[in-house]
Amino acid sequence: MRDFAERLIAYEARGRKKSDRENSAAFAACEKLRPHLATVIGTAGFRTVLSRALTLATKHVPWLSAVQVKPDGALEGWEELRPQLAPEEIAEGRVALLAQLVGLLVAFIGENLTLRLVREVWPQLPFNDSESGKGDKP
Repeated sequence: MRDFAERLIAYEARGRKKSDRENSAAFAACEKLRPHLATVIGTAGFRTVLSRALTLATKHVPWLSAVQVKPDGALEGWEELRPQLAPEEIAEGRVALLAQLVGLLVAFIGENLTLRLVREVWPQLPFNDSESGKGDKP
């Protein structure tokens, strides 16, 4: 899941300025998934899954404990920490959170539906047998 999350984040960051990739777009991949997942599992369902992913990711990246999921499923609280965090710490947090989110989605709605949702959000993301899941899971 971690490799898959890193690929999604890298793809999402393509074409953005370095400062945007490291700072304001830290959780852009999660944010971009939100409306699509809310359509499938509802806003409350998305919020619940994201909250659980955040709890799991916090075990590996302790600073994520300052981040909360708002009622609409958006993330808040990390902006205050941003000046204290190195870019690699921000990167680790976003990978950990997205990996947990994708892992939970695969567990709850299955790999095929999860990949279909990812393809809806990032239709140009390359998916082939060696990269996406025919030999290994996302």
